Amino acid sequence: MGAVGWIVLGVIVLLVIIVIVMYNRLVRLRNRIDAAWSQIDVQLKRRYDLIPNLVESVRGYASHERETFEQVTRARQQAVDARGIEDQAKAENFLTQTLRSLFAVAEAYPQLQANQNFLALQEELTGTEGRIAFARQFYNEQVLAYDNSIEVFPTNVLAGAFGFKEKPYFETETASREPVKVDFSTPPPPEAGGSGGAGGAGGAGAAEPPAEPPAS
Repeated sequence: MGAVGWIVLGVIVLLVIIVIVMYNRLVRLRNRIDAAWSQIDVQLKRRYDLIPNLVESVRGYASHERETFEQVTRARQQAVDARGIEDQAKAENFLTQTLRSLFAVAEAYPQLQANQNFLALQEELTGTEGRIAFARQFYNEQVLAYDNSIEVFPTNVLAGAFGFKEKPYFETETASREPVKVDFSTPPPPEAGGSGGAGGAGGAGAAEPPAEPPAS
């Protein structure tokens, strides 16, 4: 084999190595997305497990709020049954909205606000929401890296040949990007303006200015 033949063979081997490297990188990026989504899925399932207990806790104090309970239950089931990233995001947004309605109902019942079981469930849900937000951010970062890789040249040629397709982001509405937070602290009522208080306030407010010094 002449020098030209060796050069051609070397170029072919180099191209094969480049293709293998690019292919393996795309596979690793795709696998990272799957692993990141599995972390979201774990936290979502934890969220679904907490919701029935929350509903029952509120129902014990506000059984007449049947419509709110039905909305939360229906939204939870839609989220459980959702298939695909985009459908899952829509279902989670709806579920978050109904949870806010549930906590709005809870705020009207001071005894429920002081219930230790309910407070523990609410705190656990808040922690779960925080972990979901963190996992969602990590997942979207992996999707960004993968989508960029299959769009740039020459990786896009290889991606098209081997069927690598873009992955969707797990996006949520602005209102549901923060953990569900409920302020159970009730501000103290303003002091009643009784006769003594009014007189004290009036006396304080009606203080006479200091007398002018006598003219010399």
